[in-house]
Amino acid sequence: MKNSTRGSVDPFIVMDVMEAARAAEEAGRHIIHMEVGQPGTPAPKGARAALAKAMTDDALGYTVALGLPALRQRIAKLYKEWYGLDLDPARVVVTSGSSGAFLLAFTALFDAGDKVALGAPGYPSYRQILKSLSLTPVEVQTKAENRLQPVPSELEGLDWQGLLVASPANPTGTMLGFDALKELIDCAQARNAAFISDEIYHGIEYEAKAVTALQVSDDVCVINSFSKYFSMTGWRVGWMVVPDAQVRQIERLAQNMFICSPHASQIAALAALDDTDELEANMDVYRKNRALMLEGLPKAGFTKIAPPDGAFYVYADVSDLTDDSRAFAAEILEKAGVAVTPGLDFDRERGAQTLRFSYARGTADIEEGLSRLKAFMEQRG
Repeated sequence: MKNSTRGSVDPFIVMDVMEAARAAEEAGRHIIHMEVGQPGTPAPKGARAALAKAMTDDALGYTVALGLPALRQRIAKLYKEWYGLDLDPARVVVTSGSSGAFLLAFTALFDAGDKVALGAPGYPSYRQILKSLSLTPVEVQTKAENRLQPVPSELEGLDWQGLLVASPANPTGTMLGFDALKELIDCAQARNAAFISDEIYHGIEYEAKAVTALQVSDDVCVINSFSKYFSMTGWRVGWMVVPDAQVRQIERLAQNMFICSPHASQIAALAALDDTDELEANMDVYRKNRALMLEGLPKAGFTKIAPPDGAFYVYADVSDLTDDSRAFAAEILEKAGVAVTPGLDFDRERGAQTLRFSYARGTADIEEGLSRLKAFMEQRG
């Protein structure tokens, strides 16, 4: 059988880095993981306890396609707690992680051949999922003076039917303030284009609260996940908030694509929403790790960085050190025992001269990783 052209997407390079790190560990080496965009902490205790009880008391069969009503109601309440918004739970759709939400959003909002604008650097799976659905990603090379976020002037003259933004962003950790977000939403709505806001790092902010697109307009599609702030990456449960007019369209797609997101994960997610003390304790670790990175990376020789507003990444310009970030990352892994991600995943034009460092793990690992990086760079000269 032949392969489809739609399936000819690029590999996710960070997964290759993870495999190289795993092989090194299997060979007996101690590797510090700064490549993985996931918390080092497990799901909150309350989430695990709720699931343990449900496994005894409940058959955990299919749920309705839009998700457990209690979970949709609790997510709507979160928007009141975090942003002061009164959100109708009927607009909340529980999904199989944010990845499931992107599949639903792209399928519900666009026809084959449509073009979707997005900033580079950015999460690589955006463009790969778009390609696999016969959609065309239109990448905008963002500028350092705009904190590597797109601005309306960069979208002028381009052909696009949708705009996707992320705040806080992966790999940069930069955020869009209310005015900047409104300008982008206005730009999309002026041309009757769909606006999708990736908000999976909300909750992981440092000096200012992230702004949700729903504070600007109801005519947007917001995607979030329990993976990051709620420390539930492998549970594969997320959500989206959509306008009333899109709910039934997305419900029909979800019924056929997924039936429902995992019942067990929905049970755990519902309980995780109330584990505030544990989640904020995780944030204390990220705050400490961020401070260590912003001090330690320049001391190690990685000086061209912008302080992240949110998420748990530092994106570094290493053009003064290499023009082959993939080979440089491999050298760091081999000689320093630290796994980092080459920027090629995030920016096909400039990624050969950038690296992403994750500080999502425990503080002891971050301290050890920085020490190793400093020693490696000093030896490298």
